[in-house]
Amino acid sequence: MRMRRLKWAEDYLKTSPSRMMEPEKVKGRWKRKLKTDGALHVEIGAGKGSYSHDMAKMNPEDGFIAIEKNESAAGMISKKYDESPLPNLKMIYGDATDLRNWFQNREADIIHLNFSDPWPKRRNAKRRLSSPAFLDQYRDILSEEGEIWMKTDNSSLFEYSILQMLQAGFELIDFSVDYRRDEHPEDAITEYERKFMEAGNPIYRSVWKKGRRKND
Repeated sequence: MRMRRLKWAEDYLKTSPSRMMEPEKVKGRWKRKLKTDGALHVEIGAGKGSYSHDMAKMNPEDGFIAIEKNESAAGMISKKYDESPLPNLKMIYGDATDLRNWFQNREADIIHLNFSDPWPKRRNAKRRLSSPAFLDQYRDILSEEGEIWMKTDNSSLFEYSILQMLQAGFELIDFSVDYRRDEHPEDAITEYERKFMEAGNPIYRSVWKKGRRKND
């Protein structure tokens, strides 16, 4: 779903307090920056930003970073966070291909992939957030007991992601093809997720634990 361009987003992002202007300078010090001793959560492709905001509010002992590369979406996120600030929440406006520049090895504890763009055409598979190049980065920045939490409404992306993560050596520890048939108050519902639920569509979810590379 393509978001319409918001003309005000570019200027707003230049001065937003919730945006980390130079995230590479916080590399290795994110928990200190967020004033938390709990887990460090990183949401990649944060959309309108409500998931990380809700999760940060529910888990004040943890730190949360929302990453979004779309300028208009990033503007909406930063405005939302500025209007309802939380000390344990920041956002990064940038592309997740730069993860290694922003996070030290083993610095993140949980990576969230919520309703990522499925990039359905085979020639665009490398752009999927569960493609091998991204999984290599996740492995580097995740702690030894780190996890990936994935939710999607797209069955093809879900199948692709399961195969890629298994091949990359991640360990599947939780799995559902109808996640919201039960209540999960511990897990916030995203904007897209609510729309899918109201339409009666199933939500696919998997949780992966960092394992050893097959060649290690």
